[in-house]
Amino acid sequence: MMKNAPTASAIRIGVFDSGLGGLSVLRSIRQRLPDARLLYVADSGHAPYGERSDDYICARSLAIAEFLFGQGAQLLVIACNTATAAAATAVRSRYPEGRIVGVEPGLKPAAALTRNGRVGVMATTGTLRSERFRLLAQAHAAHLDLRLQACTGLAAAIESGEVDAPAVRERVATHCAALREQAVDTVVLGCTHYPFVAHHIQAEMGPDVRLIDTSDAVARRTVALAGELPAMPASAAAPHARLWTTGDLGTLQDFAHRWLDFPCTLAPLDPLATPAG
Repeated sequence: MMKNAPTASAIRIGVFDSGLGGLSVLRSIRQRLPDARLLYVADSGHAPYGERSDDYICARSLAIAEFLFGQGAQLLVIACNTATAAAATAVRSRYPEGRIVGVEPGLKPAAALTRNGRVGVMATTGTLRSERFRLLAQAHAAHLDLRLQACTGLAAAIESGEVDAPAVRERVATHCAALREQAVDTVVLGCTHYPFVAHHIQAEMGPDVRLIDTSDAVARRTVALAGELPAMPASAAAPHARLWTTGDLGTLQDFAHRWLDFPCTLAPLDPLATPAG
């Protein structure tokens, strides 16, 4: 008699971000794997990563990865462009047998979609200064006219939970004005926080500018890796999502209520291993 094939619906997926932005990725993963058990850490108590040192980000990422694998995660998604750039190599080195998915700015799809060859990249300073981004640009955008926009303060403003607040819209307008003046026709959203204000970015850039969000691409990669994992017992794989935050629990609750269309259990999380600096 043939054994049942392993299914992706019965796995535990750990996801983390410097804060609330990774919920955009979590939402996409849920749409593609509705029966998976999701474990999410918002490291809001240490956000934004984009203004931290690489050593700090790496230490935070390793601490959170240890926590999520300790919770039974079979697959880890680093749902943060800055953390992927600074820490993905270290996380993979620490867990060589683990299946780990990172997030990178969507330069490859932008290259395929641009009409005038001028592409804007909205991201944190940490992402844009990274060697990983330099190599990504070299591989997929060497023929493009890249216009890099370090969106200082935008992720932190979104982290407040009020994505339509004047402070958020003001920062969006400032950063978009710089790109609009450079006549880009495609804008890469290089931070997982930014899809939550994509409506403001689109309004500022105009209807003819295309926005590139890689959340669904990350979800597709997660599905592919999930298919390689063994199924868990049905009782342990019941549809469920657990969210933790090192920041304000109420902010996470409000954000999850607004942006996630599935039930979640929320809890505070101790800072874990917090590095100095």
